[in-house]
Amino acid sequence: NKLGGREPLISEQRKPQVRKLVYKLIEKLESNEAQNFYLFKILRAHILPLTNCAFNKSGDRFITGSYDRTCKVWNTMTGEELLTLEGHKNVVYAIAFNNPFGDKIVTGSFDKTAKIWNAETGELYHTLRGHATEIVCLSFDPHGAVVATGSMDSTAKLWDVERGVELCTLLGHTAEIVSLNFNSSGDKIITGSFDHTTKVWDVHSGRCLHTLAGHRGEISSTQFDFTGDMCITGSIDRTCKVWNVNTGACVNTLRGHNDEILDVGFSCTGGRLVTASADGTARVYNTMTGACVAILIGHEGEISKVAFNPQGTKIITASSDRTCRMWDAETGDCLQVLEGHTDEIFSAAFNYEGDTIITGSKDNTCRIWKC
Repeated sequence: NKLGGREPLISEQRKPQVRKLVYKLIEKLESNEAQNFYLFKILRAHILPLTNCAFNKSGDRFITGSYDRTCKVWNTMTGEELLTLEGHKNVVYAIAFNNPFGDKIVTGSFDKTAKIWNAETGELYHTLRGHATEIVCLSFDPHGAVVATGSMDSTAKLWDVERGVELCTLLGHTAEIVSLNFNSSGDKIITGSFDHTTKVWDVHSGRCLHTLAGHRGEISSTQFDFTGDMCITGSIDRTCKVWNVNTGACVNTLRGHNDEILDVGFSCTGGRLVTASADGTARVYNTMTGACVAILIGHEGEISKVAFNPQGTKIITASSDRTCRMWDAETGDCLQVLEGHTDEIFSAAFNYEGDTIITGSKDNTCRIWKC
């Protein structure tokens, strides 16, 4: 009735229909909160160890990289292997879809090259040559027009996806680049390095806009928030810093961990952020105030990966204790332990809906979990 009073489009005749929809929505939200994930499929993906896994946007496909020099494409629903992308001459380490489109894949290798593939047919479009040493991180920009690669050679490079040519080299770091991210509009990129700094670059000109200096140890992980006005950096100095991307100023230094921070992530709105540490805990902070709002305690080994679900209500952590844990993002309560892997888990990712999780482990399996 309240809605009807405020919204002239909801006529008396429409009210029962709207009421039904609202109740359905409430029911869906409540059931989604309570639902546990179950093991859906185990995939023995590669002969040699896995390096990484990634979903496409809809979550019906995912990819795995491996020491066996290939990237494989899988059907999430059936667990069927769809494609093997062969051609690299060394470990395939970094992999990504061109989300939200999902029709191209980029692979980065210890053979110093990256390759762009057709995600449907497995056809090789381009081999990107130019780095002097291993490629360890990469990303498509949000429009799918540019690929960024980061290397042990202390440089990042931007490449034209369509033509397969180098657009520019981002020069300035003095040690390897281990993390890079585009903002949501695709006009800026950040690179995190073992030289203790993160740099903000203009994508069109390749110019360095800011050097975010202040950490006392190597950077392990970086991320933009949704607006692109803020970014966070996690470091082995045990702190996470929040930065204003436009001014380059450090807004907050988040302390509390007593060992290296290995991964960081924002919630979908950017109002919360989470840090994962070698001390076996993860911490949730209020981005604006810097207050620690929850400590996620329960793992018996270091946490190498952490992520919010797309709704921002849950957090997943992946640990060397061979488990993943699901946490309530508000209270910090452990909702579920995903058990079954027989070696450390290095990768855990939600699909866009938040109803499927993929975990990758040193036991050489990927597990698909559904709720």
